[in-house]
Amino acid sequence: MLEFVIVKRRLVQLAFVLIVLALIGGAAALYVVDQPYKGYSGEEVFVEIPPGSGVGAIGRRLIEAGVLRNDATFRLAMRLYGQGRTLKAGEYRFTDAQPPSAIIDRIARGDVFLRPMTFPEGLTLREMAAVFEQRGFGAARAFLDAARDASAVREVDPRADDLEGYLFPETYALPRSVKAGDLVRQMATRFVSIYSADLRQEAEKRGMTTRQVVTLASLIEKETARGDERPLVSAVYHNRLRIGMGLQCDPTVIFALQRAGKYDGNLTREDLRFDSPYNTYRYAGLPPGPIAAPGRASIEAALRPANVEYLYFVSRNDGSHVFASSLAEHNRNVQEFQVKYFRERRLSRQANGTSRQRGE
Repeated sequence: MLEFVIVKRRLVQLAFVLIVLALIGGAAALYVVDQPYKGYSGEEVFVEIPPGSGVGAIGRRLIEAGVLRNDATFRLAMRLYGQGRTLKAGEYRFTDAQPPSAIIDRIARGDVFLRPMTFPEGLTLREMAAVFEQRGFGAARAFLDAARDASAVREVDPRADDLEGYLFPETYALPRSVKAGDLVRQMATRFVSIYSADLRQEAEKRGMTTRQVVTLASLIEKETARGDERPLVSAVYHNRLRIGMGLQCDPTVIFALQRAGKYDGNLTREDLRFDSPYNTYRYAGLPPGPIAAPGRASIEAALRPANVEYLYFVSRNDGSHVFASSLAEHNRNVQEFQVKYFRERRLSRQANGTSRQRGE
């Protein structure tokens, strides 16, 4: 009986020791995976995890980049914090020392690094594709190919055969691995959300289709960057459309020439005779479709023109325009802000050239 008691006491003591050791081991494990570590020398490091990467491959990438100390630490952190969680592909940016537990959590949440890409208002599809390629996201051709699919805007413009004018211009936060098709769909979806039910109702009241609204907005966008002028430019075009007068919008000619690969950066009188349905000097009414991507302000201006009788406007050569209701007034403005301005600038250049030749 005494021997049984002794054995039992020893078993209890052994169990106690094992429990203590387990607690110590658990605490040590928790201590290890909660210790911040930074093994890279720079201010930041990027780790790209390709789609389909296994846990082991992900661990090796993190260790090689200096984000994790070693494989044992990574596997221990996965046992403690990664059970039942999927590590997600993408590009991750690390800027300071972090414990393995936090790193596992970030990758399991898919907290990928996003890069901003800005598309300014007034860009064509080709210009947007160039931005996409220049920022290193992919080939311009892939962007243009994706933009041929107009299904994302079919509900608002059944006639659209591409997404010219329908990729909303703003800044998008994107993973570096974003596919052109995904970005294009995101931009088209953004346009549909911006072109709200209220705007669609305004268009319906004016007897305008979405395509007409966006086309007119694209002309306004290309003609002025000033918010106070957009409703005035819109009024000029609405007034001209009402009386059947040609819009005579230079950017439509440039767009037509670009489509034909014939634009060299200069617009000549001969160019104004270029035969294209987009040339609003040759054909009255709106062109067949948008010539660029308008922003929200230009879309609103297309539907809310100023209550003025203007039929003309001409550049002041400082980013603003002067407006006129009659041809006589417009001709005076042309003389003042175009003919006289460029004559004086030419004479000034000639005088400066003569002075330099004399060594003055």
